[in-house]
Amino acid sequence: MAEIFTISLIWSTIRLTTPLILAALGGMFSERSGVINIALEGMMLAGAFTAAAVTYAVGSPFVGLLAGMGAGMVIAAIHAVACIRYRADQVVTGTAINILMIGVPGFLSGAFFLSSGSTPQIPREQLIPWTPILIAFVSVPITWYVLYKTPFGLRLRSVGENPEAADAAGLPVTRMRYAGVLLSGILAGIGGAYLSIGQSSLFTRNMTSGRGFIALAALIFGKWRPVQTMLACLLFGLTEAVTIQMQGVVKLPSGEDIPVQFIHMVPYLLTIIVLAGFIGSSRPPKALGIPYQKER
Repeated sequence: MAEIFTISLIWSTIRLTTPLILAALGGMFSERSGVINIALEGMMLAGAFTAAAVTYAVGSPFVGLLAGMGAGMVIAAIHAVACIRYRADQVVTGTAINILMIGVPGFLSGAFFLSSGSTPQIPREQLIPWTPILIAFVSVPITWYVLYKTPFGLRLRSVGENPEAADAAGLPVTRMRYAGVLLSGILAGIGGAYLSIGQSSLFTRNMTSGRGFIALAALIFGKWRPVQTMLACLLFGLTEAVTIQMQGVVKLPSGEDIPVQFIHMVPYLLTIIVLAGFIGSSRPPKALGIPYQKER
């Protein structure tokens, strides 16, 4: 029984960690370029809804996955234009996108499927649980290599640390920041798609349940580094997996079950603790959140 519990816990941790890794790595590209990405939650919701809707419509989960990636990139483009081109407040813009994407999928679902609560059920054979998992864990070493061993990564980190010096050296600051934000949208879109056509079989309203914010906490906990961020995501995934296993098992001293609502609070409490304890000790990119305007 203990062995089954352990295997189940490991598999549950992997499943629950996958969307966090994808969103956190996406946020890493954006924030390493100097653009705060609070909008990860909205990008994941866009990817989740679009992937489910397209998969149901065309019958191909791989087309749905590509559509989810594209939807995340579109939302990222909106965030990028507002923050880079028009130098809007990056936190406010990201928050506005998150609020917008809570309502838009429900509206579109009601228009297309006559149900604002969820999309229709996708047949089991059209789900792809393994593809996003592989993408997530393979993306960690790829992200490390890109950031630290390629000219693109050096340029991206340069514009996030000192855009004035990067500009003086001839680097296209604006273009690199656009690239970072768009990459974040693609990866977050895959994470959202996994929730609807990998982990589940349909899209439900607000199905990300704050995972974009948890991914952001993991990014801060991991000090904007790929491997450390993955480990932080695994910690959050393990915590959520344990809370699921705790339901109906751990009881109060009186012998009654602990209310499910309190168990569900555990991952979010951990997020708050991590942010409160580590946000001061983690050193973000120096130019993070600071709009850049090229001197004429």
